[in-house]
Amino acid sequence: MTDNKTHLLRQLPKVDDCILELVSAPDISAPIAILKQVVVDMIQREREKILHSKGDVPDLSREQWRASFISEIEKKLQPNLRRVFNGTGVVIHTNLGRSILSQKTTDSLARAGGFYSNLEFDLDTGKRGSRYSLVERIICDLTGAEAALVVNNNAAAVLIALDTLAKGKEVIVSRGQLVEIGGSFRIPDVMEKSGAFLREVGATNRTHLSDYKKAITENCAMLLRVHTSNFRIIGFTSEVSAEEMVILAKERGLITMEDLGSGSLVDLSKYGFPKEPTVQEIVKAGVDVITFSGDKLLGGPQAGIIVGNKETISQIKKNPLNRALRIDKFTLAALESVLTEYYDIDKALKTIPTLNMLTVPASEIKKRTQRVFRRINKKIQQYTEIKIVQIDSRVGGGALPEFNIPSWAIELAPRFIRVSKLEKLLRELATPVIGRIESDRFLLDMRTIQEREIAEFSSLLIDFFNKVGTRD
Repeated sequence: MTDNKTHLLRQLPKVDDCILELVSAPDISAPIAILKQVVVDMIQREREKILHSKGDVPDLSREQWRASFISEIEKKLQPNLRRVFNGTGVVIHTNLGRSILSQKTTDSLARAGGFYSNLEFDLDTGKRGSRYSLVERIICDLTGAEAALVVNNNAAAVLIALDTLAKGKEVIVSRGQLVEIGGSFRIPDVMEKSGAFLREVGATNRTHLSDYKKAITENCAMLLRVHTSNFRIIGFTSEVSAEEMVILAKERGLITMEDLGSGSLVDLSKYGFPKEPTVQEIVKAGVDVITFSGDKLLGGPQAGIIVGNKETISQIKKNPLNRALRIDKFTLAALESVLTEYYDIDKALKTIPTLNMLTVPASEIKKRTQRVFRRINKKIQQYTEIKIVQIDSRVGGGALPEFNIPSWAIELAPRFIRVSKLEKLLRELATPVIGRIESDRFLLDMRTIQEREIAEFSSLLIDFFNKVGTRD
C-alpha cells in the first residue's frame, strides 16, 4: 500500500463523530438509524475507493463530507413512490400509474383512510354487510347489467370467472384473440391457471361462426371473446360478433364471456376516436360475463370489474378466490367517486382527468403550451433553444394502439448539454419531469401536463436550467 493511500485511510472520519455532528445539526432532521446507515455506508465506500484506486484520490474536507452526508440523507428520506410530471403525451401511461384521479376522488381516499367507515357494515340493519354492495348498484345502473363484482385487476377478473365457470372444461377462443399485454400477461396462461382448457379456433385473421360450431364438444363450457385492445389485424379479416356468439351459446347451453380489457362507458367515436365497443353495448348483446379494467378508459383506480347476469355473477361471488382477489376500502372509495361522475357524461368528460385529457381539443392544448412558453422562454433561452411544436399524443394502456391524438408540445434543444443528459437530469429531480426524445430534441407534451400543474411545472424548469443549464 502506498503512503498516500495509508494517509487517506487514516484521514477518514470516525463514524461516531460524524453521527454526533449530524444529530446536533439544526438543519438536519432524520431518524438516528438513517444517519448511522448513511455514515457507515459512505465511509465504507470511500475506504473501498481508496483501496482500489490506481491513482491519487482527493482528500475530502469536513465540509465536503457533510454535504455528501446531507445529500445521501435526503435521498434516503425520499419516498420510493413519487409524483412525476408526465410530459410524454401518453394519457394512460402504465409505467407512470395509468389513470390519475380528480381532487374529488383523492378527497374520498383521504376520508376512507383517515376515518372509520361502513366498509362491511350495513347501516340500515346494524349487521355485517358486503363491501361489494357499495358500488354494485352504481355499476349496474351505468352498464345495464343485472349484477356486478369488483376484484383487484382485470387479470384477476378473467381468472376468477374462468375458474368458476369453466374449470376442467373447454373454453373456445378465436386464435386471433389470444393476446399478450404488458408484463407478459397472456390469455392462454391465465386460462391454464384457472384450470380451463383452451380450444383455439379459426385462423389468425379470420374466424367464422362455423369454426365455433365445429369445436363444441360435450366438455365445452364457454365461448370466450377477447377484445384485442393493444393490437389490430387489418386487411382480409373476419370475426364473430357478440350477438352471434350469444345466439350460438344459448342453442348449445353454453356460457358466453367477453374480456373487454380497457373497457369504456363512453362512446369515444363521438369525439373523433375509432369505434370501440362500450360495456353497455356488450351487456345489451346478452353476454353472460363481461370483464374490464378500472384504471384505463374508465379513468378510475386499479380494479377488475365483472358484470353480467345475476345467476352467473352469483356463482363467481361464491368462489373462495374472491377472498384473495377482493379490493380494499381505498379502491372502493375511489371507484365509487369516479363511477358517480358517469351519471352526467358531459360533466364526466370535464371532471375525470383521463376522459378530459383524451377529449380536450388540440386548440386548448395549444393555449396551455403557449402559457408555459410565455412563462419560461426568456428565462431559459440562454441555455436552450425553445419552441412550440405540433405533435401526436397517445391513449396508452393498451387502448387504441394505432390512434394518434393531435397535440402540442414544448421542444427543447439544449445549447451546452446533450439531449440524453438533459433527459437524465430532469428524470433525477426531486419531482421528476418525464418527456420523450425525438430527432435530438426533448419534447414535453402539454396534453398530459395538468392545468393545475402549469405554474409549478414552469418554475421547476426555470430553476433547473438556471442551476444546470451549462453543465455537461
